[in-house]
Amino acid sequence: MFWTLELASHLEDAPWPATKDELIDFGIRSGAPIEVIENLQELEDEGEIYEGLEDIWPDYPSQEDFFFNEDEY
Repeated sequence: MFWTLELASHLEDAPWPATKDELIDFGIRSGAPIEVIENLQELEDEGEIYEGLEDIWPDYPSQEDFFFNEDEY
């Protein structure tokens, strides 16, 4: 399983929280690239509910990672 920001961006509007099957269905209906669908299919399916992209890709950058404090400059 290999995630990039571009691939993960296709799941930003997914109906969170969601199961693996719901995410795959969303990916197909939204026209996500095949790599996104393949990555989702590789997830372990134990009936787990995913709350967000961070549950799927723990290294997914959050908004805080891109925060720029204009007052400092």
